[in-house]
Amino acid sequence: MIFLAGRDRYTQRTLLRDVHDRLTRQAGCEDVRYRPSRRRPRYVIADVDPTTFLSDSYDAAAARLEIRFWYPAGVGHEYYRINWVEPERNLMLGFHQDADHPDLGPCHIQLNYEDTPIDRHGVTFLDAHPLAVLDDRLQQFPAAVETIRWESGTPSLPTWPV
Repeated sequence: MIFLAGRDRYTQRTLLRDVHDRLTRQAGCEDVRYRPSRRRPRYVIADVDPTTFLSDSYDAAAARLEIRFWYPAGVGHEYYRINWVEPERNLMLGFHQDADHPDLGPCHIQLNYEDTPIDRHGVTFLDAHPLAVLDDRLQQFPAAVETIRWESGTPSLPTWPV
C-alpha cells in the first residue's frame, strides 16, 4: 500500500477510486474503468464523447481519458499523467507531472502523434490535492485540444500559455 505524503493517509487506491467516481460524473465520459483491474488499479480509463466533453463540435468521433497518479520515493508531490487519447488518429495530448523533462519544470503538456512526441511545453505546477489538480486539468483540455494545429496531416502544439 502506498500512502501519498501530506494527503492524510490517502492511498493510491483510494485516489484512483475517487478519480473513477469523479469521471463517472463528468459530462461526456462513459464506461469508466480501472486498468489493469479493479483489484490492482494503476490507471483509470474512460471512453469520451468529444463533442459532449469539449462542449463543442470536434473532428474525432471518439476519444478516451487515461489517468494515472503515483508517488515516487523522495519526491514531495504526486506524479501524474492525465492523457486525452484519440485512437483513430493515433494522437495523445497529456498533462504530465513527472521527472521526464526537467528542462520544462515539474509539469508539462505533451503532444504525441503516431507514438512519437511532437511538442512539449512547461505548464503551471499545481500544488493542490490530486482531485483538485484533476478538476483543473479536465477544465483545461478543451483549450488544449483547441490549440492543436494540423498542417499537411501532422499535428503540432505551437503554444501553450498556462
